[in-house]
Amino acid sequence: MRPDTAVILSAGLGVRMRPLSLTTPKPLLTLAGRPILAHALDRLRAAGVRRIFVNAHHLADKIEEFLQNESGVTLLREPDLLDTGGAIAAMRGRDLLPQTPFYVVNGDTYWVDGTKDTLARMAQAYQSQEIDVLLLLARAAGAVAETGRGDFLWPRGEALRRRGERDVAPYLYAGLQLISPQIFESAPPPPFSMNLLWDQALAKNRLGAIVHDGVWFHLSTPDDLARAEAVLEARVVGNTT
Repeated sequence: MRPDTAVILSAGLGVRMRPLSLTTPKPLLTLAGRPILAHALDRLRAAGVRRIFVNAHHLADKIEEFLQNESGVTLLREPDLLDTGGAIAAMRGRDLLPQTPFYVVNGDTYWVDGTKDTLARMAQAYQSQEIDVLLLLARAAGAVAETGRGDFLWPRGEALRRRGERDVAPYLYAGLQLISPQIFESAPPPPFSMNLLWDQALAKNRLGAIVHDGVWFHLSTPDDLARAEAVLEARVVGNTT
């Protein structure tokens, strides 16, 4: 399996990234000399993706201008925010998405591959498991940012599970997923979060994951962005372009 379609979620308001995001949509903020969104497009194309859908709401005109010369990329404006799951469900409702698994990438995600291409690792892992969703997880201990209390626990020999109210979880969702379109068949009307569908898949033992073996940057605040830039400039993780 080699997915040829991807969705890049770029409609968020970027509240925590203010004041930078007041005039520039978060996916167009610069990292390593280029917009974050440009890096994602490059990675997807290198993995064989040929159809990419980008949703936009906040400062959508600027995202449209950036994408106007990008082949194989379709911009979808959201007059009202539909949240992560609702945005994808709306695309599926318009028959834009395939009946085969496709990638979903957060528009503010930036990662450096480890020993193998991350998207290829995800496709291989998805194919080897009976699941509906595969998440890329990052180790909280190795993330370049403040990461809070984490998202998931995955004890050795046990099943993946959500962090409890009092837990400190060692794994974070890293902003990349590979999903089956069938999980939207019982989805509610938008807006709704992908977290809802993850929990449904988890309850059926159909939520899978792999742990990123490279470096992942959590880009939530201006400090996160500055820290990531400093790491890249210091060549701690090497040449990523």
